[in-house]
This record gives sequence, structure tokens and C-alpha cells, in this order.
Amino acid sequence: MRGTRTRDLQQSAPWRWSVPLVCLLAGLMLATTHQSSLGEKAPGSGPSRLSTLVREAERSNAESGKRAADIAAEIALRQATIGSTDARVATTLESIAGLTEASDLGRAEGEGVTVTLTDAARDQQGNYPSGAAPDDLVVHQQDLQSVLNALWAGGARAIQVQDQRITTLSAPRCIGNTLLLHGRAYSPPYVITAIGPPDDLVNELDEAPGVRLYQQYAARYGLGYEVVEHEDIAVVAADDAPRLRHATPLG
Repeated sequence: MRGTRTRDLQQSAPWRWSVPLVCLLAGLMLATTHQSSLGEKAPGSGPSRLSTLVREAERSNAESGKRAADIAAEIALRQATIGSTDARVATTLESIAGLTEASDLGRAEGEGVTVTLTDAARDQQGNYPSGAAPDDLVVHQQDLQSVLNALWAGGARAIQVQDQRITTLSAPRCIGNTLLLHGRAYSPPYVITAIGPPDDLVNELDEAPGVRLYQQYAARYGLGYEVVEHEDIAVVAADDAPRLRHATPLG
């Protein structure tokens, strides 16, 4: 009588050949997939590709903005020409100007402050502060947002970042040390201009937790933070009035 060990060995004989064969085929498939993935990898992927896309989008947006500005200038010229001879058109244009001013989207002037945020600079030997991580040395989106929130809380009635007006639909975004705003890219320093009571604006900046944290990093790692009060300063008008849309019921 054959033993159990012998029967099990005979029954498993086919597996002794199939298992190594399956492993070999699986290895070949994995090797082929790896080589294919290396050969088909898109050039310029990663952060450099993202920077290229940002620049391309900025260039396209700038071209579109220039065309829009040219069209707006042509419309304004024709309106002014017609308004000089048509009393009804002149009255309508005056009403539009009044509504624009009342909407708080027109050019604003008055007392206020400017806040400048800057990435940390290297020392005379070209080195950054010791013990600092890369993220410690740049202005982040939350830093900019903290300043904006503090200025609104301090009574600002108009704010611009760099050369653009901030509206209810503005969404500043940072990619690395680049600021994206309304389809345009900016590099530091970032200048925020606010119209409002300077004392209240400065006090709110000093009390805001996010701004205080940024000030601590500025003192430790050399980030730039400067607040200047102004008796008379201007904020540009919004390029276009925000268009709010909402859902409507069917039927």
C-alpha cells in the first residue's frame, strides 16, 4: 500500500511544472509593463510641466484680456460720441456710472494701508537661515488670505492685490511661490492695498492669528512683512462686474 506522502506527491506533480511557468510568465509581463511605462512617459511631466501650463494659460489670458480691453475702449468711445449728441444716451451713461460707483466696484480713493509680503532672502553668503525648511521661506496662500480677511474685518471698503481688484468672486491661489489671480500669475513681493480707516486696519492685522503667525516666521526666517499707512491712496476698479448665477426650477 502506498503511503499518503507518495500519493500527495504524485497528485501534485502537474503543479510542480505549472507554478514555475506561471511565475515566469508573470515576471515577463511585469518587466514588459515597466519598460512600456518608461517609454511612454510624457516628456516634461511633473513640476516643470505645471509651470509651463501656468505660463501658457497666463499668456492666453493676457491675449484675451487685451482683446477685451480693446473692445471695451471702442465701446466707451462710441458711447461717448453718441452721448454727446443724444440726451437720452447721455442720461443712461450717467446712470450706469452712478450704479458702478454705488456697487463698490468702481475706482476707490481715500485713506488706507498697503501690506507687502515677500519671500525670505538669502544672506550675503547666499545661504538661507539655518534650520529652515523650504516651506518656511515662502509666502503661502493662507498668509495672503489671512491678510485679506483681517483687512475686511478691519473695515476695508475696497482691496486690490497687485494690480487687480478683489471682489466676492476673487480666489487667490498659490502654486509654489507664484500667485494666480483672475487668470494671471504674479511673483513676490505681493502688495495688498486697502481703502479704510488705517488705525482699525492695522489693529486688525496685529490681532489676526494667521497674520501673527506669519509675523513670527518673518522674524525668525527673514520673510518680508511691511505695513504702510496712507492718507490718500487709490484702488483700481474691477475689470468686470461679477455675474452671480443660481439654479432655477424646471418646468
